[in-house]
Amino acid sequence: MRWHGDRLELLDQRLLPAEEHWITAEGAGAVAQCIRDMVVRGAPAIGISAAYGVALAARHAGGDWKTEIGQAIRELAASRPTAVNLFWALQIMEKEFHSCESLGEATRRLAATAVQIHEEDLSANLTMADHAIAFIGAERPISVLTHCNTGALATGGYGTALGVIRRLHEHQLLNRVYADETRPWLQGSRLTAWELSRDGIPVTLNADGAAAAILAQGDVKWVVVGADRITANGDVANKIGTYSLAVLARYHRVGFMVVAPSSTVDMSLACGEDIPIEERDGSEVRQIRGVPIAPEGVEVFNPVFDVTPASLIDVIVTEKGVVHNPSVADMRSLFG
Repeated sequence: MRWHGDRLELLDQRLLPAEEHWITAEGAGAVAQCIRDMVVRGAPAIGISAAYGVALAARHAGGDWKTEIGQAIRELAASRPTAVNLFWALQIMEKEFHSCESLGEATRRLAATAVQIHEEDLSANLTMADHAIAFIGAERPISVLTHCNTGALATGGYGTALGVIRRLHEHQLLNRVYADETRPWLQGSRLTAWELSRDGIPVTLNADGAAAAILAQGDVKWVVVGADRITANGDVANKIGTYSLAVLARYHRVGFMVVAPSSTVDMSLACGEDIPIEERDGSEVRQIRGVPIAPEGVEVFNPVFDVTPASLIDVIVTEKGVVHNPSVADMRSLFG
């Protein structure tokens, strides 16, 4: 994300790694469209982008500025249903908006608040990485496996799960990262492998179905993933395929770590069954970039996320601290 005050530039993640193309959004509607179309993805990045969208709405508002900004907030809220960071960021922006007495004040304060949300996410990423490294306590280099993309592309600039992997590498405690390709959008192969390769971090790309064989070899000590929503009992919604990884990790006695900012925690939801799971068009599975790979019109089940029960999670890491073997009591103790 590149914020210029009067516009937001977003790196089009749909085209990576073949092309690095930036899309310019000058209004809240354009930002919402970018979120819907997955130009920008990753729960923290979605929340940050939405905050900038509200700031742009204020900049372009007219005489009935309160109504226009309120409508922009509702449009942004409808762009993706599962990532709680989106609603968290919009609640902060809405609270700031309602305390403004003039359009000029709203324009200044909403822009400053969006920048603050962005900066605090980056700071949280760095703190989470430190908490995770301390919890892992590795004395010699280890290998890890990750799913989807949870790096700089998905956050304010460093990464959640990928931030932990970066920090392991910085401390010379990383042998190798195994990156699931992550069908159907291939965030692992297009984005995670791209990020890690650019940073000189040793990465091996694997088909999602190869994860069990990799864990069976005994080299991987931790599966490290992000989250789009975490409920009050510690259940976690994350990219489809995460649940199966947690089952595999438990069978192979491999640690399973979830890394996410506290804005991902939704204490208003009791458990994972309460999380709205987004389903997208079946064409995303039937074809890849317009090339058919399945019979035309075949029925498709295409949920974007699945829910991993807390009983399969060894640790949840946030910038506020660590929850080991998450339970309702432990979640309440840390998050209220």
